[in-house]
Amino acid sequence: MPQGQRAGLDKQPHEVAAMFDGVAARYDLTNTVLSFGQDRFWRRATRAALDLLPGERVLDVGAGTGVSTEELTQSGAYAVGLDLSLGMLAAGRRTRPTLPLLAGDALRLPFADASFDAVTISFALRNVADPEAALREFARVTRPGGRMVVCEFSTPVNPAFRTVYLSYLMRSLPTVARTVSSNPEAYVYLAESIRAWPDQAGLAGRIAGSGWQRVAWRNLTGGVVALHRATRS
Repeated sequence: MPQGQRAGLDKQPHEVAAMFDGVAARYDLTNTVLSFGQDRFWRRATRAALDLLPGERVLDVGAGTGVSTEELTQSGAYAVGLDLSLGMLAAGRRTRPTLPLLAGDALRLPFADASFDAVTISFALRNVADPEAALREFARVTRPGGRMVVCEFSTPVNPAFRTVYLSYLMRSLPTVARTVSSNPEAYVYLAESIRAWPDQAGLAGRIAGSGWQRVAWRNLTGGVVALHRATRS
């Protein structure tokens, strides 16, 4: 897939990986611009929700350039980042050379059962072809009693704000992306994938149906993003 194209909503892994290869060079900057700086707050909230202890092992799936993995290390935990896109990982290794950033597929994690105390995924579960299978795979590598946090775009709870947000998502976001992103077409996919994603209750049901317990969520930025937390049985 040449740079400038986007993945389809069927989320074929090779298309998703190639699309993110095309945005890797300016990915972190673009996210900060498009989120009006809220991405930093969302990363901190994810770390807090995981409630990591020093020395614990946490897996960050869909880590991209490792900016989310780096945030997790602030807790004193040992954080491992994993991503499907070699381009994103290469960009991350240049700027964060000490972080363990590995290539891998969320549907076939290269780790033994119960390897981690916690697992998290931020803004990447909706890019997986089979989210439920990924959630089951996350449970496999998490120890009994361990926890998971999913940070993902969701549905604003205020109707008026939801209307404004959806207008920004479908009209303004791709336009802004053209000024800062190395692959603006990827952000058309971003907008479409967010609209197609289930709301807070819908995702909670998918998580519970994938074997996780004590599922709960917390809205961030009025529901633009939601943190879903669950415990491994």
